[in-house]
This record gives sequence, structure tokens and C-alpha cells, in this order.
Amino acid sequence: MTPQQAARRHKHLVVRDYLAELIATELEVGDAVPSERALTERFDVSRMTVRQALDALVAEGTLVREQGRGTFVAPRHADFEMRLTTFGEEARRRGLEPGAEVLEATTGPASPRVARGLDLDVGAPVHHVARLRTADDTPMSIESSWIPAHLAPGLLTDGVPDSLYAVLRALDLAPTWGEDTLQAADATPDEARLLGMTTQRAVMRTQRRSYAGQTAVMYTQSTFRGDRYSVFVPLREARPMLVPRPARTAPPVPEVLTPTPEGAS
Repeated sequence: MTPQQAARRHKHLVVRDYLAELIATELEVGDAVPSERALTERFDVSRMTVRQALDALVAEGTLVREQGRGTFVAPRHADFEMRLTTFGEEARRRGLEPGAEVLEATTGPASPRVARGLDLDVGAPVHHVARLRTADDTPMSIESSWIPAHLAPGLLTDGVPDSLYAVLRALDLAPTWGEDTLQAADATPDEARLLGMTTQRAVMRTQRRSYAGQTAVMYTQSTFRGDRYSVFVPLREARPMLVPRPARTAPPVPEVLTPTPEGAS
């Protein structure tokens, strides 16, 4: 590295640290950061150096660029741990305030894929709840859950409960183990609209089968914003599985949830 390159790198860090401090102490989510021109004049550096500092903050999710508008403070990035808990419980553990908008709540026959996820016969009655999940009022995921109707007959009698897991626990059906499957994908137009995605379209789809002992009590499909959500997976030494997974000829294909505008009302 030449002395000129070292000096430029140092200036890039100075600009980056200034912006990070500004974001932490003065700016709010959605506020614009100083323009490239203002930063070049303030620190007497080139635009390339300023852009390097901005690029670093965009890459880590602290800032977000909007084409034709500028660069703004991004909503907080959520780092959730893969645990057998609800979205709301994990959000609160991270100091975020969870929220939910009900998109759909019905009871009807299980599709082949849902029946397979819940170890039911095709057409067996299931409760279906689809929700837009938020953290600190920022859309984070679209979550669709199915529960066998015979396990919780009155689940939707008084509307959608705040926590589906809490209802299962009250029925002595607390989930004790489960399976998660993750897949990277692009958001559909409806998903992008619901999640407030304007430029970035990457999402992470998850499928979860939750069990109480040997009974499948919930099947869930979720679509998370790739720019606002990351997964933390603790690892430990391999141990024999407590409950063997059933043999499968091929992994299931994810079922993409694409709520209609009417469902979002």
C-alpha cells in the first residue's frame, strides 16, 4: 500500500466514523445523511473517499440508498436466533417492539403441502392465520401458520390471538421440538409491497414444523426481508436425534405466500 493509499483509507475511516456517530446521536430512522458534496467539503477529501465510507455503511445495513432521492438512515437490522419461539418473543429479546397486521384468518381444508407438513390427511380441517410481522413498526416478515382444527377447535372464535404458541401451551400442546428449512429467493410483487421493499428484492423463506412430542401442532411458512433480517444459529457437537425424522423421497418445495390486496385490508 502506497502512502497515498494509506492516507485515503484513513480519511475514509474518519468519514465513516463521523457518519456512524451522527447516526447514533442525532439522526433518526429515515433521516437523510449529509450529501456527498457536503462531506467532501467538510473533510477536504475526494468524492471517491466519501462514497467508500457511505458504501461501507450501506453494506452493513446502517444506511439505505434510494434512487434519485439520496442516502438515509436505515431501520434497525434484526439478528434473530433460530429457536423454538415466536417472532414476538424473539423481537422482545432483541429490545424490539413486535407488531402484527392480520392478513387472513380462516378455517378450511388442508392442501396437500399443508397436510404433509402437519401429518394430516389432505382436506382435513385446519386453521390458517397469515400476518404481516413488524419490529419497531418496520415490516419484517409475512408469516402464514396452519394448526390442525381438532387440536384447537376454538382458536379463531374470538379473533386471532396475539400468540398462537401461547394458545397451544394453554392446551398442553407446547411445542417441544421442530424443523426449520431456509431458502433464499426474490420477493414477489405482493411480498415487496407488503414488506415495503423498494430497491432490494432479496428475501429469505423459512418453513417450520413444530411438534409437541410426536404430534405436529403447527406448520409455518415465513418470508423475511433480506435487508432487515439475519439468522443467528448456535452450534454444538453432534448428538443423536431425539426424534428421528420421517424418511422422505425428496425435500418439499416451498409454498410461496402471496396475499392479495383484499386480504391485506
